[in-house]
Amino acid sequence: MDDTSGNLIIVTGMSGAGRSSVADVLEDLGWFVVDNLPPMFLTTMVEQTIGTGTQPRLAVVVDVRTGMFFDELSSALHDLRVKGYRPLTLFLEASDDVIVRRQEGVRRPHPLQGEGRLLTGIQRERELLGDIRAGADLVIDTSNMNVHQLAAKIVNAFGDEENAELRATVVSFGFKYGIPVDADVVADMRFIPNPYWQPDLRPMTGQDKPVSDFVLGHPLAQQFLQNYVDVLDTLRTGYLNEGKRFVTVAIGCTGGKHRSVAMSEEIARRLREKGSPTLVVHRDLGRE
Repeated sequence: MDDTSGNLIIVTGMSGAGRSSVADVLEDLGWFVVDNLPPMFLTTMVEQTIGTGTQPRLAVVVDVRTGMFFDELSSALHDLRVKGYRPLTLFLEASDDVIVRRQEGVRRPHPLQGEGRLLTGIQRERELLGDIRAGADLVIDTSNMNVHQLAAKIVNAFGDEENAELRATVVSFGFKYGIPVDADVVADMRFIPNPYWQPDLRPMTGQDKPVSDFVLGHPLAQQFLQNYVDVLDTLRTGYLNEGKRFVTVAIGCTGGKHRSVAMSEEIARRLREKGSPTLVVHRDLGRE
């Protein structure tokens, strides 16, 4: 069996977290997408598409709509690995309040809601998906993403056939809004003097050169960048050796406007120089 790492994606996650949007983007990128496939048929589908060369890249959307069959997903993934396939599992996450708002917006009940409340269905789904989420290769929290931002992240991760490199997403955020739930590693930039206290810099963001120069020009910032990028390079080697192809690096400051933004842009630039395709997302920019 040839190495199929990067040619087979299992898309799953919470209802209302964006599975349909991801499926549309993957299809636009040339992937053969199969939606709502019962896991009991997963191995057969893979063998008849990738195995025969009929379709070189396959994405399968699996979710709780498959009912009792969903319990078989873990064993189906194990069976694929035994047969020599290396599926990448993409898990889409969102907070309860966002899922409630999205479900109510489309006027659709949750598939596990039954006669109970919407939140009851969401909780049941989280419990059902716990093990799958824990073992996922890539977790994307779409709570604060619009469809265009989600599409950009999918294009960054799966937009070409070259998957030999670690793909990074660097997310700036404000601690007062909470740490991103999909972060693999988190760093705190509150040790750097805050441009907020400079009247001329306060209205600007970390994307503006005066703020960036102020943040990056501090000796501690330069020392941190050198050491932290070296750490990320070490993680890159280890992740690739373990078959992990995606990492989300969260860079925080108080409000997610100045220090974390400037440092995220610089970290992303240095990661790209080292050969890692890197996307930057400023989660909380504009919230103040």
